[in-house]
Amino acid sequence: MTPMTNDELQSAARSHLWMHFTRLSSYTTHDIPVIVRGEGAYVFDQAGRRYLDGLSGLFTVQIGHGRTELAQAAAKQAAELAYFPLWSYAHPRGIELADRIAGIAPGNCNRVFFMTGGSEAVESAWKLARQYFKAVGQPQRWKVVSRDISYHGTTMGALSITGVPDLKSVFEPLVPGAVKVPNTNFYRAPEHGDDETAFGVWAADEIERAILREGPDSVAAVFLEPVQNSGGCFTPPPGYFPRVREICDRYGVLLVSDEVICAFGRLGHYFAGERYGYQPDMITTAKGLTSGYSPLGALIVGDHLVEPFLTGERTFLHGITFAGHPVSCAVALANLDVIEREDLLGHVRRNEPTFRAELEALRDLPIVGDVRGAGYFYGIELVKDKATKATFSDEESERLLRGFLSPRLFEAGLVCRADDRGDPVIQLAPPLVCGEEQFAEISQILRTVLEEAWKQL
Repeated sequence: MTPMTNDELQSAARSHLWMHFTRLSSYTTHDIPVIVRGEGAYVFDQAGRRYLDGLSGLFTVQIGHGRTELAQAAAKQAAELAYFPLWSYAHPRGIELADRIAGIAPGNCNRVFFMTGGSEAVESAWKLARQYFKAVGQPQRWKVVSRDISYHGTTMGALSITGVPDLKSVFEPLVPGAVKVPNTNFYRAPEHGDDETAFGVWAADEIERAILREGPDSVAAVFLEPVQNSGGCFTPPPGYFPRVREICDRYGVLLVSDEVICAFGRLGHYFAGERYGYQPDMITTAKGLTSGYSPLGALIVGDHLVEPFLTGERTFLHGITFAGHPVSCAVALANLDVIEREDLLGHVRRNEPTFRAELEALRDLPIVGDVRGAGYFYGIELVKDKATKATFSDEESERLLRGFLSPRLFEAGLVCRADDRGDPVIQLAPPLVCGEEQFAEISQILRTVLEEAWKQL
């Protein structure tokens, strides 16, 4: 097939391609960005312009773009065994990857159930929780608790667990039984003053209060991201996760750590429990598992949840055609090799203070209200008034984020997210290979564009 020209690409995209979470009307008067290749921390469009990928694609490309060793692993596996399902069969790469993940997962999380992405991982976790409790004689446990403004995916179960009303309303009614509690946005918790620890106790105890309101015997699981994505990188206050773990144990509720974004190095560890001091019953993952070079997700499960399925005729009645695809598993193994060989976990931990300092320096701008996050995962909250923390109206946010910041940041050479699921924020999650040079470039572009935005306002 002859490659399309740029004009042909634009015409075909406008006529036939339905981009995700995209206003198609946005591109009636100007070109759709077409990214054609990547190298390290950078991507290039069809005109040859270079952009710093400050979002790792979509919180995904841990080891950077253009790593030929992953492409070679995929080609080798495709030539050997391109596809075979994990339905009553196995293949070597799936076995090897499950063994490798179990070896780095915390505690007794030793069983790996594959799928193709993060929404499916969350969906699988809720389904397993429901069937597990039926298997152990507690069929009344089917509800789940998650946090306000949290994002857990787009399939109907995962969307129900998601806490962003604007993403859900057009699909209602959703799956019943998904209960919401406050998130850990300390910047928007003035009643707790400067005492972040007390705020963390309150936020964790809100989970207990929700369990008691619903009836402890009806709640199956609590779904929490280690650092909450939507709203702009809400980190857990000191002691928050250990207290949540205690609450879950008190009422026999499962703790699901949704690490679709946070696992495999984003926070400087393979899994967030090591950083924040808690042991989950299940871990949902995807994205960084393959650095996005091939689709793959995984639900990592504690031994106690597998126990009812190890004897007799009981089967976990769930499966996905392309789950644990041999090529994706081979890519994941090669990706983990790179992470280990180049000590990218240590690299993130060593460079996190430098990245944070570059972003913290932007606090002198009148539009920057808060900078928060961990590892290589940060959010910058934008405000109208730093003293009062006054946020923008819906109309102002629309004009600021979609009318100015999103196109201007891209034009300036930075891929990032300007978002208002919650208060307006800019989110950053660069590839884990980035260092001081990229941090300075991110900071310089942000300073220039945010200064322009303030003048526009």
